Amino acid sequence: MLEKECIQSKGFKNTRVANQISGFQFDIRLMYYRGLWLSQIRPITVKVDGELIAPEMIKWEIEGVIYTEAEMAEIGDVQWNVLSPATIHITKENGLSSGYHTIEVSHRFSSSYMPPAMDEVLSFGDHMRELLLVE
Repeated sequence: MLEKECIQSKGFKNTRVANQISGFQFDIRLMYYRGLWLSQIRPITVKVDGELIAPEMIKWEIEGVIYTEAEMAEIGDVQWNVLSPATIHITKENGLSSGYHTIEVSHRFSSSYMPPAMDEVLSFGDHMRELLLVE
């Protein structure tokens, strides 16, 4: 079951490649009343403990498939369902230390019933949540 907040507490953890910590991940829920095609999602901004994460370090996982934001912009036949969380993967050498971390997320979307010039207005808002990472 999804939590009310955009940033979910479940799923926050360091990630590993070949048994080495390579980054971390967290889940977000869609704060819109219906699903979105991946090409409608605009780039996400992520800050962790006040540090802005570079866009090239961010990937999205939707229904088990991992995408870069550039790939998502070209995909018009895959939808982020309103009932499924997206996992945000961040590449960060050594991941995060155990303890509390402040996660901030801001992202926007385009809408089929609004002109493209309105993209910057249609926002899921800015979300911030303190999460506990247990390693």
